[in-house]
Amino acid sequence: MLKEFQEFISRGNVMDLAVGVIIGGAFGSIVDSLVNDIIMPIVGAIFGGLDFNNYFLPLSSAVTATSLEAAKQQGAVFAYGSFITVLLNFVILAWIIFLMVKAVNNVRRRVESQTAAETEAPPPADVALLTEIRDLLARR
Repeated sequence: MLKEFQEFISRGNVMDLAVGVIIGGAFGSIVDSLVNDIIMPIVGAIFGGLDFNNYFLPLSSAVTATSLEAAKQQGAVFAYGSFITVLLNFVILAWIIFLMVKAVNNVRRRVESQTAAETEAPPPADVALLTEIRDLLARR
């Protein structure tokens, strides 16, 4: 059983997955910072200082606070502003990932077309001459 576990761990796919998860976690914090520190302030400035996080509906008459954190301490709230923020974060993250995948695919296509052009290089002169002789003999 230990040997099977060692074989499982040493397979390339498991290691690739582990690296992908670690890099994905780091990339998630980069995107969070991009959204929270750069994009959302611009969106807020465009919409007049709007902060989606503090948009909520109180579900109890005891909730009188104007900020979401204080309102949550007073009672139940429907925090639709937080959902809007998370939804915007997701859309922005999906767009960034789409652009990255598109760029990687473009690079792959260029590399594949270059390698295809290199592999389709004309044969050496001696091979071309032998091919021509073979074709002439085949016609007789």
